Amino acid sequence: MMQAYGETGTTTVADMIAAGLAGMGVRVMFGVISIHNMPILDAVARQGKIRFVPARGEAGAFNMADAYARVSRHLGVVVTSTGIAAGNAAGASVEALSACTPILHITSTVDRAFADRDKAAIHDVPRQPDMLKAISKAYFRMWDGRTAAGTLKAAIRSAMTASCGPVALEIPVDVQREPCGVPSSFKPPFIPKLQPDPAHLDWLVEAIVKSRRPMLWLGGGARSASEGATQLAARGIGIVTSTNGRAVVSEAHPASLGAFNMTPEASRIYAASDLMIVAGSRLRGNETRNNNMPLPQPLVQIDTDASQGSRNYPAHLFIHGDASVTLSAVADQLPADWKPDPQLGYDIAVARAQSEGALRQTLGPYQVIADALLARVPAGRHPWIRDVTIANSTFGNRYVQFAAPHLGVHSLGGGIGQGIPMAIGASLAGEARTVALLGDGGSMLSLGEFASAVEEKAPVVFILMNDRAYGVIQNIQDAQYGARRHYSKPKGPDFKTFAASIDLAHMRVSRVEDFAAALDRAIATPGPQLLEVDMVAIGPFAQAFGGPPAGAAGGMR
Repeated sequence: MMQAYGETGTTTVADMIAAGLAGMGVRVMFGVISIHNMPILDAVARQGKIRFVPARGEAGAFNMADAYARVSRHLGVVVTSTGIAAGNAAGASVEALSACTPILHITSTVDRAFADRDKAAIHDVPRQPDMLKAISKAYFRMWDGRTAAGTLKAAIRSAMTASCGPVALEIPVDVQREPCGVPSSFKPPFIPKLQPDPAHLDWLVEAIVKSRRPMLWLGGGARSASEGATQLAARGIGIVTSTNGRAVVSEAHPASLGAFNMTPEASRIYAASDLMIVAGSRLRGNETRNNNMPLPQPLVQIDTDASQGSRNYPAHLFIHGDASVTLSAVADQLPADWKPDPQLGYDIAVARAQSEGALRQTLGPYQVIADALLARVPAGRHPWIRDVTIANSTFGNRYVQFAAPHLGVHSLGGGIGQGIPMAIGASLAGEARTVALLGDGGSMLSLGEFASAVEEKAPVVFILMNDRAYGVIQNIQDAQYGARRHYSKPKGPDFKTFAASIDLAHMRVSRVEDFAAALDRAIATPGPQLLEVDMVAIGPFAQAFGGPPAGAAGGMR
């Protein structure tokens, strides 16, 4: 009788991977089972130390691991199969690469005797390693059992070292079954933070002392820098953030513009400022009018990725270092007697209020929904997950606040349809119930993952804004193409019927006055909840959102 892998007393590579991941602190992993990764997933199931979440597709599994990593602040792990299956995850891997999310992507390839030889073995595809290298921060292959443990450790360290990102670990099927070499111990890797040049710190402190109206722009690379950034805000330095740097300093702070970074009111603040410190941000085109928005001078940039220095805006000084270390050091070294212009905080508070007011005027009836979410998401410390949809482009990305930087997740690459699996991954990270903002058009790309949410009893409220069209595409067609609406009204399901077919709890709201109570019920009810907002019944926004303003790749007005 053939014995199952792992039952002979011999440790296989698959057994080592399951034990090694658990030893390194992995508690949840995502993926799709197949014949080519079955040895690994069989080992995971037998050992029982890691929860495996089966997704309906590889793209969804990767998105789940991405959001799980962002919210949990730990390594995300996703398992895919060979060839086309690995390729299915490409778009989601590119999103994680854009967001610098630390993910270990374990994938497989055919037996070593056939790999890289274009011999048309079943499931083999041409140039799989080239594809994986293109969509990943780094690529590793396990060649044999002797080097397997070291390769696993190297791949995880690469994923978790700044600048973080998804790392592909390709394991031929026969290697997964092979006995391991030297036993290895596993523990979470220690990743030291990059220390800045002390002379650069001195220069920056002196620049702040000489300034009267300094601003600090916080990006996603500063998510761990809340302590130092908040200290600087308390000293009177003005705060503005990218959408990915939100809540590094509390969004309720009176001297923070938040992510209202490209409004006319924000531009007036910049024009009257005399120093801009950019920490962990690439100053993306959709938040700087394709880098044409004037920013205060001098400009100091802080980043762990030296290749980003002066890439989008010329920096008077580039500080190669970790944002949390750098900002805390600057806060500690800033002289106690330094005083900025006391008018700066007041001017920022006014600009923030004016920006929010201008936004609210564009929402029409959806002000009620935005305000209900604003009252609940930060207060309940709910992870706030947003897909690319009109509701997010208007109020989701800026107006609805959240309680901490790791609790906000959206598609940095602008990809549509990733919200459902991202919400599932976020909801399993151990925080409060997740609240997700979706559109009907994007949801069709990952509709099957609703079944994954039901199967996993995921604690998530899906808010589905249903206008029965690609609404933003129709608005652009109206504004720029003579109202010729081609290809922008794809047929979708009746979501109530669909939800019933997979045992997903569903509520539909056709009046904005009913939204807050329905949201409260959904939040209070265990398991996944689908709260559908009938935008056709409610009516249009007061101002149609037609995509980016002229001269920018994105924005809100």
